[in-house]
Amino acid sequence: MTPAELARELAGGKLRSAYLLAGAEALLRDEALAAIRKAALGEGGGDFDYERLAGERAAPGQLVDAVRALPLLAKRRLVVLREPEARKGGKGEALAEALGAAVADACSSESCVLVVIAEQIDRRSRWVKAFAEPAAFVACDPPKNAREALGFLRDEARAQGIALEPAAADLLAESVGPNLLALRQELAKAALFAGDGVKVTRAHVQETICALAEEPIWDLTDAIGEGRSADALGTLSRMLAAGAPAPVLLGSLAGHFRKLARTRAGQPPAGHPFTVQKLERQARRYTPTRLVACLRAIHDVDEVLKGQGALPAELALERLVLGLAA
Repeated sequence: MTPAELARELAGGKLRSAYLLAGAEALLRDEALAAIRKAALGEGGGDFDYERLAGERAAPGQLVDAVRALPLLAKRRLVVLREPEARKGGKGEALAEALGAAVADACSSESCVLVVIAEQIDRRSRWVKAFAEPAAFVACDPPKNAREALGFLRDEARAQGIALEPAAADLLAESVGPNLLALRQELAKAALFAGDGVKVTRAHVQETICALAEEPIWDLTDAIGEGRSADALGTLSRMLAAGAPAPVLLGSLAGHFRKLARTRAGQPPAGHPFTVQKLERQARRYTPTRLVACLRAIHDVDEVLKGQGALPAELALERLVLGLAA
């Protein structure tokens, strides 16, 4: 199912006992998890019945025990396992094998909701196939091009109560591309410029759109991917001084590191041979585990930019860039 179909199910009162949230778009995975958490634990979503497990550390027995444990305060427990295949070798395989039993346990009980989150999966794996009915597999894939981004824009406009002219949506999708975080930011900015209750037109978007030049973005991602920390910090500083919004910069970094992760896994994106070779060269600097850590660090900074922390946005980005380039 899609994230939109999940949202409709939850709004209709249907909460399943097991979900697999898989795909390269972190924004969709995070929002799907937030919606499931709210449905399972209520508005407050207390931590007493919310257990988080990390694939690189969790043992099979720990997962089984977490799913079978009884809730303390809420009607259900919520157990979230991230990246079950993050740990290579026998222990990682044992955890993946235990997932099938964990899904079955969750589906036979009304006291637990199991959520597994993964950026990349092999749909042929037995643990992935375990998320068939009555469990659910939620595909959290990014749009492949500007045209596919239009659907996200329309849904986002409805969710924010924004009247959006079709021509304005077209221009946003063309200008920003399949970057959901940046699309959300630019839509909100255009609506603010238009004013309360005013339909956002193409003219509004033209006035507010921040079209980041590709060359500076490439300068930044190349410096990070090649380990040139000083150059990366200098480029970041110049872009921020020129008015580039922090969320858009962060979205570009997220997109680049997803490409590196896919390339490292042997699935380089289509493109000019020079670009593909550059991605392959940069990807060799990172282990798969480190790429997962980099994507998590980007997600953490996204939380900071949304106001969940006291660190200034520019300082958070500077620390992130240093960490990614190290």
